[in-house]
Amino acid sequence: MSARLVLLGPPGAGKGTQAARISERLRIPAISTGDIFRANVAEQTDLGQRAQRYMDAGEYVPDEVTNAMVRDRLGQADAARGFLLDGYPRTDEQVAELDDILAAAGTSLDAVVEITADTDEVIGRLLNRAQEQGRTDDTEPVIRRRLEVYTEQTAPLAETYARRGLLVRVEGLGTVDEVTERIMDALRRANDKPEGDEQG
Repeated sequence: MSARLVLLGPPGAGKGTQAARISERLRIPAISTGDIFRANVAEQTDLGQRAQRYMDAGEYVPDEVTNAMVRDRLGQADAARGFLLDGYPRTDEQVAELDDILAAAGTSLDAVVEITADTDEVIGRLLNRAQEQGRTDDTEPVIRRRLEVYTEQTAPLAETYARRGLLVRVEGLGTVDEVTERIMDALRRANDKPEGDEQG
């Protein structure tokens, strides 16, 4: 079964929930950039301190710091037989960096799973969640903008991985169980594909 995975999907598509379930099924760590950041900041690592300075100033943490944190995390023992990356890569530069990190370790990605979901359905989900959690900043215009940014940034990555024959798209609507089964089926099919089937 494919074990070195990247998970893509818009806000509200249930990525976090599915990441935890796939991680448990495949016995590989689910690694989100948010978790890596928090761990480095909490442990006051050199990278964590550098990231904190940018975050405190309300700025994006630059790629070089994010890349270094991911490189360090993928080098840890629990990621040796596989991992599920959630929230990385986000840019073409990060795609190239991830290629380099894996090449240096003598491995490569097995599959990239993109969870797709109808925009209006996702907006409905996020508005409900905002109401339940009392998040007044999550208005429909704000949510629509977040989805636009996701599409602008991530659509090119999906195309890059599709050209490599690594992308599997999975419909994200339905029950949590249904979506998990769809993802597992898609990974099994990707894993069974003959080597020569990949479109370069």
